[in-house]
Amino acid sequence: MIDIFFVAFAILSIVGAMTMITVKEPMYATLGLLISILSIGGLFALLSASFLFMVQIIVYAGAVLTLFLFLLMFLNIKKEDLPDEPKKYLLITLGAAFMIPINLLIFKALSDLPNIQMTLVESDFGTIKALGMQLYTEWLLPFELISILLLVALIGVIVLVKQKSKKEIKR
Repeated sequence: MIDIFFVAFAILSIVGAMTMITVKEPMYATLGLLISILSIGGLFALLSASFLFMVQIIVYAGAVLTLFLFLLMFLNIKKEDLPDEPKKYLLITLGAAFMIPINLLIFKALSDLPNIQMTLVESDFGTIKALGMQLYTEWLLPFELISILLLVALIGVIVLVKQKSKKEIKR
């Protein structure tokens, strides 16, 4: 039964990601992102990672996507504002074809690993304590770099919105 849920969540996450890449309307792309985020939350639930599941649903699906939707509504993007992408599907196909050898290399490396019997679900797997210990000991530098990257992205959005509002005022 769990295998059926795993396959369903995996297919939904891939379909959501493909929707996000292929559609032209930003609102539909955001809804594709929502489908991917919710299905990945379902995969966390299957792993018994309750904290990661709740963060995925509350923070990403709730807060971040709400922010995306409000931003899209605030910017009021029209069809004529979107760039023309005549080779979009060709580039997506080339990108997928480029990723196939890389994925085969990763699968080959994983299959060459020694077969070690481990339990996937440890006693503290997916808990806040285990995640916090990993995040603030071994992953502190990447965590801080990602927070700086998000801050820079937020500043960039503010600058773009201010430039667009200045152009509208001049008209």
